[in-house]
Amino acid sequence: MEREHHAVYVISVAAELAGLHPQTLRIYERRGLIRPSRTSGGNRRYSDADIQCLLRIADLTSVGMNIEGIRQVMELEKQVRKLRDESLRLQAELDLVNSAIQPRGRYELVPLRQSVTLFGRRPSIFSEES
Repeated sequence: MEREHHAVYVISVAAELAGLHPQTLRIYERRGLIRPSRTSGGNRRYSDADIQCLLRIADLTSVGMNIEGIRQVMELEKQVRKLRDESLRLQAELDLVNSAIQPRGRYELVPLRQSVTLFGRRPSIFSEES
């Protein structure tokens, strides 16, 4: 995961990998769709994650989506990833709690069966009828 966010590609290489023109990458940056890293000299550096983002943007533009629509879709996808991660974390926590609970002993509570009550008869939990 760390390697995925290590910014190593200059703009020309990133553009070629994404199948886009370098000027398009600059436009996407100005519009806030992508935020490449910068060197101390101010040059852009793109990571593998940035390239994946550019490919996703290219997919969305190919189906006719405008820049604002792309921004909203990408924000929603980001929220979905965060919620999925949170759900997995909570499930793991629940599994841990459930595994820590001691197995119930002989005297655990058991649910009563529901039965039809005949008019005039009182139901009893001790009767043999089902």
